[in-house]
Amino acid sequence: MLITTAQRRARLVERHYLTGSAPDVETAVAGVVALHSSDPISPYLSVGARVAGFTVADLDRALFADRTLWRLHAMRRTLFVVPAGQAAMFDVAAGRAIAERERTRLVKWLRADLSGRAAASLLDDAEAAVIEELAGQGELRTAELSERVPALQQTLTVGSGTWTSETPLSSRLLYVMAMEGTIVRTRPAGSWRSSQYHWALASDWFGGLPEPPADGAAALAQRYLERFGPATEHDLRWWAGWGAGATRAALAAAGAVAVELDDGVEAFVAPDDATSPGGVEGDTVAFLPGLDPTPMGWKQRHWYLDDELVPDVFDRNGNVGPTVWWNGRIVGGWGQRPSGVVAFEILTEVPRHVASLVEARAEELTGWFGGEHVTPRFRTPLERRLSALD
Repeated sequence: MLITTAQRRARLVERHYLTGSAPDVETAVAGVVALHSSDPISPYLSVGARVAGFTVADLDRALFADRTLWRLHAMRRTLFVVPAGQAAMFDVAAGRAIAERERTRLVKWLRADLSGRAAASLLDDAEAAVIEELAGQGELRTAELSERVPALQQTLTVGSGTWTSETPLSSRLLYVMAMEGTIVRTRPAGSWRSSQYHWALASDWFGGLPEPPADGAAALAQRYLERFGPATEHDLRWWAGWGAGATRAALAAAGAVAVELDDGVEAFVAPDDATSPGGVEGDTVAFLPGLDPTPMGWKQRHWYLDDELVPDVFDRNGNVGPTVWWNGRIVGGWGQRPSGVVAFEILTEVPRHVASLVEARAEELTGWFGGEHVTPRFRTPLERRLSALD
């Protein structure tokens, strides 16, 4: 089956809810598999682009009251917000291997300063004390845990060669314990823009990890293809952080169906998707934040992003900045001025009525911020330029 670029763009708009048609937060998150959360503002703005009438309180409710979403490390050692019921899938498919590597590195760093026996004893005692404190207190910030568990104040020399730094054990141990599903990040220590969180026992907060699927990689590959297909093997390999062999095995186990793209490249869709190109009619404009899962969902992006626009909307490390979308492709970017006004720039030719739609959306987003000013953690040339205006 042939799937054209026009069909891919239409599917993207429909399946990623770029029409703003997701009925609730949970549907919006599931629609893109997982939300990038390395920048704390990204999940809020990503959901806001997909759910009409969204407020910050809506995502807070899902994260902290209903607890239908889980913030955890998964693909590519990146922090994501995922459906809580699928946390075990992300753990088995990506998080567990990363956690093992991170624990090995932590032990290595600790043993560089202490004997093997002393390092093991310190680590065991610190973990046990963290669990005991959280069991008694419910939620605690890193600073509060460090006050109660002095071992967390032990200094580590991390890195190697000329790239080393000193850091407290707390910053690494809590990170690893969260990767292993023992503890979980809960409420931010400040506003919704804060990246400092409280910690709680996962067993108390969620009741522990749900039962994992028999084949986590196959399950994750299928979920990815359902929302991002057609995608190439290279796309999935990059997105999941797997090696070539693991990616091919996951595609085979998921029953992925090969299709042809209009540039002649082979791609894959989910098994039940082979005969349903899908699509949405009409003009659709969306303002997506930096690190939004839609532009970060494929390695090969030429079909929705002209090559000459890449230096404007991506940084040198491959992180996307705030983007403006029209009918399933990136046509510009946006930033927030010091006054709070959302400024935009259209980087490619669009019809006049589309430019009007973009302007209206910028005004709507300015109103949504309500005077609050946010700065993306990973800044791009275009966002910096627009944010400097006033």
